[in-house]
Amino acid sequence: MSEDFENIYELAEKLIKSDNISETKKIEEELKNSLLPHKKGSIGIAQINPIAGNIEYNAKKIIKYINHAQNIGLDLVVFPELSLMGYQIEDTIDRHPIIVEQNVKWLKEISKIVTKTTAIIGFVEPRKQDCEGKKYYNSSAVISDGKIQGIIRKSLMPNYSEFNDYRYFEPSLAIGEQMPETLGVFDENLIKNNNKLTIINGIKYGISICEDCWNDNEFFNNKNLYHKDPIKELAKENPDVFINCSASPTRSKKEQLKHNMLSFISKKYKTPFVYVNQVGAIDNNSYDGAGRVYDSNGNLLARAKSFEEQFLIVNPISGLGKIYPLTNGLEKTLTESKIYTLEYEPDLERTYKTIIQGIKDYFKKTGFERAVLGLSGGLDSSVCAVLLTDALGCKNVFGISMPSKITSDESKNDAKLLATNLGINFTQISIKDMFETTNNCLQNLFKSVESEWEGRYKTSFTPDNIQARSRAILLWGISNEFGKCLPIATSDKSELYMGYATINGDMSGGFAPIADVTKTKLFALARWLNKNRIQKNAIPESIILKKPGAELAIDPKTGKPLIAEDALMPYEFLDEIIWRIENKKESYNDMVNSEFLYEQKNSVSKEQKIEWLDKFYRRMSTSLYKWSILPPSVIVDSRSINKTDYRQPITSSGIDYKGKSEDEICDIIRNLTQS
Repeated sequence: MSEDFENIYELAEKLIKSDNISETKKIEEELKNSLLPHKKGSIGIAQINPIAGNIEYNAKKIIKYINHAQNIGLDLVVFPELSLMGYQIEDTIDRHPIIVEQNVKWLKEISKIVTKTTAIIGFVEPRKQDCEGKKYYNSSAVISDGKIQGIIRKSLMPNYSEFNDYRYFEPSLAIGEQMPETLGVFDENLIKNNNKLTIINGIKYGISICEDCWNDNEFFNNKNLYHKDPIKELAKENPDVFINCSASPTRSKKEQLKHNMLSFISKKYKTPFVYVNQVGAIDNNSYDGAGRVYDSNGNLLARAKSFEEQFLIVNPISGLGKIYPLTNGLEKTLTESKIYTLEYEPDLERTYKTIIQGIKDYFKKTGFERAVLGLSGGLDSSVCAVLLTDALGCKNVFGISMPSKITSDESKNDAKLLATNLGINFTQISIKDMFETTNNCLQNLFKSVESEWEGRYKTSFTPDNIQARSRAILLWGISNEFGKCLPIATSDKSELYMGYATINGDMSGGFAPIADVTKTKLFALARWLNKNRIQKNAIPESIILKKPGAELAIDPKTGKPLIAEDALMPYEFLDEIIWRIENKKESYNDMVNSEFLYEQKNSVSKEQKIEWLDKFYRRMSTSLYKWSILPPSVIVDSRSINKTDYRQPITSSGIDYKGKSEDEICDIIRNLTQS
């Protein structure tokens, strides 16, 4: 990158950080002069972090970037999908249509100030009241000369994983820009055979919205989801540049897919591609930003920062651009195939930033400022404590050690040392008296119930659950007593799959930071945190080396607190089952007959493997109700059990995960017929 380009990006970064009016004007003037050779085709990628449904807040951000674009002299400023409303908005627009009315009013008023540039702004467009189909379009308005010049409507409505667009939005029947007169009244009868492209300063742009660029038949090897390809339709009009306005959450491996796909499309059509993405977190979804530009050969020309708001100035025509780095590690995996591995290093910084952003925005956007969590001296709560400290600041985190008579001195010492290392608030309170009182009350109650009911368990987990729920009572008590404080649920993904977590216990809280992180990845993340944070080795090595266990019960075989892997199975084996189900949709029999990574290093009999698989499916099938009441959590993996991403009926307990052969089915039917 030339020195002139570097100067442009240094000024652009200063511009966003400046809160002094005179300084801002000076920077804008310098940028305007520096950009004169790149005026034609210049674009500002406005990578913003909206609040879902807060139209005024989002509008103020949009206006800020429009003002910058106009003062700098850019041809165009582009905002993410539904930037005025915030994505995802979910059922809010159906239950409270006033916010849709408001977003249109704000759009029309904003258009009046767009006089020296062109702006592309995402918004929710109401449809005609008497039309068939959904009530709204997912649209972007093209605005210049003080008015709306055209409307682009999303054609492909994702309805999988965390996406639920088709619940609210009607797929557009037309590709590309339609006339402004169609705002709010567009239907099939109004489709015109006019130019689908948007022309700005003599340059032709083919504009699409998010999913509309994710359906190339060649790239997806004829396995694409939809019948039409909007980019293919736009390409027939010979645009000079493609632009896609997106709100695409980050996931494991998604960066690789997105990079390869966008590079493929730009090279296929020999047309530069500008991709604009939302940043920030909305509930369970964390958006990584990282807007970018590919040249006509599919080469990366520019890329915005990940997990930060930014105003990235580019020009795909003249070649102006700067490539900001991805989170460390992702560059190494851009062509990596889909295989299971315990080498998590390439994805750990992205995982860290995804969760940190999720915590920050959840607290900020809901009005909470402080977090309280139980510190057990174990891995899960320790990693949560570090993440909360980095997201909220050490003074806003309170760790509570709540030992029982089973809790080891080592665990109590580890919890205190962790808190000291992090500089967070810390105290210790025993739950021994609370446990004994509650247990005595329940035992008396059980005798009364037993006089009427049969079926009392010979072996009970009630004492274990009393301990976990006693701790939750204390954490919720602090939350109720002190303002803007939220208790934290510390369960991880591996435990949740197995139901190895207590409802109203360690699952209880207002936010669950690591609920989409498996145990083996947590171990890797703990070591990464110790190595890469400014403060090294905050998590005591003894915590990382300790075998996970809840310290709720004594193992009769050892006389010591029960180790989680003894109750479940080795985490390396368990986590690969999860990965195979989520990423390859493998069945029970697929796994029985294939080699696990764990088996390459350890001798496992066929009987032992079957026992572990049986246990996994049995426990998973009875854990569905626990997944349904999990607090909001950040989606991290490529697939998740987060209810935003995955939905399964709780009452689907009779599913045969092994499957039956045709002969077995025939025998069952024959027996039924004969009887």
